[in-house]
Amino acid sequence: MSLSARRSALLALLLPLALAAVGCADNRPVLTTHGNVSVTGSVDKMTDAQIVGAASAWSQRYDADPKNRTNILNYAAALRLSGRTDQAVAVLEKGMVASQNDPEMSAAYGKALAANGNFDQALRVIRQTQQPDRPDWKLYSAEGAVLDQQGNTAEARAAYQKALQIAPGEASIYNNLALSYLLAGDLANAEKTLRQAAALPGANSRIRQNLALVLGLQGKFKEADAIARQELDPAQAETNVAYLKSMLSQTNTWKEARKQG
Repeated sequence: MSLSARRSALLALLLPLALAAVGCADNRPVLTTHGNVSVTGSVDKMTDAQIVGAASAWSQRYDADPKNRTNILNYAAALRLSGRTDQAVAVLEKGMVASQNDPEMSAAYGKALAANGNFDQALRVIRQTQQPDRPDWKLYSAEGAVLDQQGNTAEARAAYQKALQIAPGEASIYNNLALSYLLAGDLANAEKTLRQAAALPGANSRIRQNLALVLGLQGKFKEADAIARQELDPAQAETNVAYLKSMLSQTNTWKEARKQG
């Protein structure tokens, strides 16, 4: 099975879990960095209505002061959560002009470009902003996320290791590294790394949901359900675990996806 086919099979498992959890495809457990920008409230817990409200609120603030860094980052984040990635790219493109050599802005812009499918441009933006004498872990983590989406696994993990050298206790880096293992079908290392991430002070709901997913993919449904229930309401948790069981038993999707390699 090709890399693209394996990734498609994996995403067939990921999407329903994320849609039930947050109601927005942008929160699916694929390769993204976390903790840089927050819209109003916790992104991991936001409903569709809250996302729409956040986008509207930040749109007004952005219109009033489009050069304000906070307005740019939060409005772009809300747009991405709404699935309006092309508009998020446009907002951040202007933001790059207003806030030059800003690692956080560049990382956000790179992620928006990647979400919009512009992988090569995303890498150029991130790498051009990175300063060798003062490297930023957010940029390395974002670079790894883009490389993983391109299927460049070895390069991606090298970027995550660089990020961890700078920020060894950053949960979001471990999360991205774990998802790199997950996309490659290495569930044991994905679980091990997500457990490390979940134990760190900066761990958020998304990381714990990703751990529940990896446990479910290995058939460890009891523990997966227990973790999911801590993050979701009982009905959502039951739906997610039931979906995983159905996919694994009826179509053998994950085993088929792992045959590559």
